[in-house]
Amino acid sequence: MTRDVKEIFARERSGSSGASGAPPAPAALAAKVRTLGPSMTRSMQRVAEAVAGDPAGCAALTVTGLAELTGTSEATVVRTARLLGYPGYRDLRLALAGLAAQQQSGRAPAITTDIAVDDPIADVVAKLAYDEQQTLADTAAGLDTVQLGAAVAALATARRTDVYGVGASGLVAQDLTQKLLRIGLIAHAHSDPHLAVTNAVQLRAGDVAVAVTHSGSTGDVIEPLRVAFERGATTVAITGRPDGPVTQYADHVLTTSTARESELRPAAMSSRTGQLLVVDCLFVGVAQRSYETAAPALSASYEALAHRHRS
Repeated sequence: MTRDVKEIFARERSGSSGASGAPPAPAALAAKVRTLGPSMTRSMQRVAEAVAGDPAGCAALTVTGLAELTGTSEATVVRTARLLGYPGYRDLRLALAGLAAQQQSGRAPAITTDIAVDDPIADVVAKLAYDEQQTLADTAAGLDTVQLGAAVAALATARRTDVYGVGASGLVAQDLTQKLLRIGLIAHAHSDPHLAVTNAVQLRAGDVAVAVTHSGSTGDVIEPLRVAFERGATTVAITGRPDGPVTQYADHVLTTSTARESELRPAAMSSRTGQLLVVDCLFVGVAQRSYETAAPALSASYEALAHRHRS
């Protein structure tokens, strides 16, 4: 496949309905709504919010009934179901019934992530802990393991890996490169956009470029990924927006949970939690595939640093 054809395919994929493959399990439905909601049209958001907020009630509705409830059309309901990963509305109703049953048999969270200025510190701890747990659960539920496996395979055999990220995502980029370095792989993290592009120019087939951007629209990250893509490197995007501009130049897209932003807790804090989970999954996958060389490299790095941890 030529790079031109590959780019066209990537563009089509970034705008696809998401209905390919097996539909998500009921437990993953709420996570899909939270992740994809911000990228939906307002009418589709109303449908998504309705099914996530009252799965039992919506499961009892026909497609016409749900359209009337949300003030939308039957076509919008069907499009929303497909965007969430279901072949049609019937499949979405089955998932809603399953989700309702799980909620009835389980326990609903007693807290929210809304932190007030005058909250006691104990409440802050509880709310943040719940939010972190929810972010990890949502990211795990929405992560495409096929895409993850392909990214792992590329990283494990790469001649060189470049990782791009700025701000909070830059810290995640550094974490990934440090992990890869400790198992003997060549990896570089770039937070300076000029250095990122000049290094991306040197990449070629057999190399890997990873872009970390929660918004999916960070220009300083997209530009070097585009250059790497055009140079023939395998490209990976870790993003909270599966339809964001960065995915146009990504061979493999790994989606993280889309966190709600509040005045006291910017989304970057929670988004980093999901990104770090994806990084850990990538690292463990690569270490598994290259265990014979990774294990000795890890042991050597531990031994080299051991004296620094002795009192």
